[in-house]
Amino acid sequence: MTESTNLLTSTLASTWRGWQGIAARTDTDQPRQMLQLYEFENCPHCRIVREVLTELDLDAQIYPCPKGGERFRDQAMALGGKAQFPLLIDPNTGAEMYESMDIVGYLYQQYGNDDVPMRWRIVPLQKLSSYLASAARMTRGTYAVPSKPPELLLELYSFEGSPFARPVREVLCQMEIPYILRSCGRSEPGEWLPPKLRDALGIEPNSKLHNRVALLEKEGKQGIPYLYDPNTGEGLFESEAIIGYLEDTYARD
Repeated sequence: MTESTNLLTSTLASTWRGWQGIAARTDTDQPRQMLQLYEFENCPHCRIVREVLTELDLDAQIYPCPKGGERFRDQAMALGGKAQFPLLIDPNTGAEMYESMDIVGYLYQQYGNDDVPMRWRIVPLQKLSSYLASAARMTRGTYAVPSKPPELLLELYSFEGSPFARPVREVLCQMEIPYILRSCGRSEPGEWLPPKLRDALGIEPNSKLHNRVALLEKEGKQGIPYLYDPNTGEGLFESEAIIGYLEDTYARD
């Protein structure tokens, strides 16, 4: 798939989802221990959960379980009792649950201190549009490819609806590379502008989201996606550069 086609179909996937998984709330409770999510990127049900992680500004340890994967699928089965995804583990409460809409309800009640928004209650429409988004990406983020496991979890600054972050998450999933998802949704008007346009206009969004603040302090700018690898000390913006790095560093010879 060429870079332009990749971006086009990724944009189409976000469009099918009505650009959900972009805006983030700033008033949610943050769990003391990080959530754990066993999933695979192009699963329509998993996508719904990741969108809500963005909306509620929640980080999570992501354990990719693509089809044919051998790294975390057995672990997920041992934890939950069946090979079904998504599987959410909340070490703060001991909750373990399948079913995307059950997880959505749990996250809103536990960390959003709120009822589930009406749009999430229209379950058939949510699932249909998520299936269409998966179809737009065909098999990307679905099947495992050989890779070398990292010693430490990588960190990906991302928001679910980003057409640029999606290809990176797909490669991480296919390579079965676990990572910490640092949710970086948008909460300020200036954050809806592309970074280059913000720079040209001299706009500096005063973000209230802890991960965006941390990224700005760390790198001097906010750009999504951003990957940090504590195993090598590398930090990279731009999806193409990140994917090249992952393949060079973790692809199995």
